[in-house]
Amino acid sequence: MNTLSNSRKLTEAAIMLAIGTVLSLIKLIDLPYGGSVTIASMLPVVIIAYRHGIKWGLMTGFVYGVIQQLLGLNTLSYATGWQSIVAIILLDYVVAFMVAGFGGVFKKSLKQPQALFAGSLLICVLRYICHVITGCTVWAGLSIPTNAAFVYSLSYNATYMIPETIVTIFIGYYIGSVLDFTSENLRPYTAAREEKVPVLRWIAGIIIAAGLVFDVAMVFSKLQNGESGEFDITGLSAVSWTPVIIVSAAAAVIAVALFVVSSKKSSAAAA
Repeated sequence: MNTLSNSRKLTEAAIMLAIGTVLSLIKLIDLPYGGSVTIASMLPVVIIAYRHGIKWGLMTGFVYGVIQQLLGLNTLSYATGWQSIVAIILLDYVVAFMVAGFGGVFKKSLKQPQALFAGSLLICVLRYICHVITGCTVWAGLSIPTNAAFVYSLSYNATYMIPETIVTIFIGYYIGSVLDFTSENLRPYTAAREEKVPVLRWIAGIIIAAGLVFDVAMVFSKLQNGESGEFDITGLSAVSWTPVIIVSAAAAVIAVALFVVSSKKSSAAAA
């Protein structure tokens, strides 16, 4: 990968920035007082970091954070002073998304699918920490109550970061199992001497992940008070539990069936 010219890397970074920006506009959940769940909008930056290194990842993440800030300029209108404005710009946007540049740190220690999984998990945790810090400082007294601001910030930001993390790590792992990001030109990922996961188990994994994302979205979207923006555990009473139970049960049954069929095929092939 070191043979690629800077112009090639810059072009790839620009393409991934465009993809990430578009994905950030497609919101699966959009909470009333800030925070949303997207289709793994930070993953393109993670891929650049994995493909070209932390330096390129951080630069791409910085630009991505600036773009996100420009898209969310209206949030600055709630700031109570210049210190708050600086904190929001840095911790809620620039730094919060720039951390995606660390998504490739596991490249040398793990196989690609696991490396992208672990990298995606790491950057989501780092982003969550950034939002928690602004939540219990800048947003305390605004969208988060002053009393027990830290606890509320942990809960408030978890309402969208948990499902965002689930979506990101799953898609990261899946894409990492399909495409080889270490080659100069993208090609199918076929690691030598590595056992391939049967197709039926992949399908089962997709079904389980989809069911989990659905359940988390249905539940966590109700835990933020629509009027005050506060974390509200009583929102559990507003959750439509029937579809949650149906989707969970259906996903579990189908996944188990696929695993059983896959195991039988593997046993028959080995016999």
